[in-house]
Amino acid sequence: MDSNLKYITDEKGQKVNVIVPIEIWKDITDKFNKLSRKLQILTGIEKGLNEVKSSNKSGKKLQTLSDFLHESNR
Repeated sequence: MDSNLKYITDEKGQKVNVIVPIEIWKDITDKFNKLSRKLQILTGIEKGLNEVKSSNKSGKKLQTLSDFLHESNR
């Protein structure tokens, strides 16, 4: 893969930019988008678990799944 990349260097010879073939770029952005969605889901799960832990400590009642589903279908 590295042979397909082209680097742009500054006057000191330091790499400052890279040119990536479009197919590689599409693959990179596709993987990035999938990982972003996965992170969003996992973050939501973590937030939910923390809410459950917090409610268990405080004795607060949470909405049941059944109540949530009935509310969503209205």
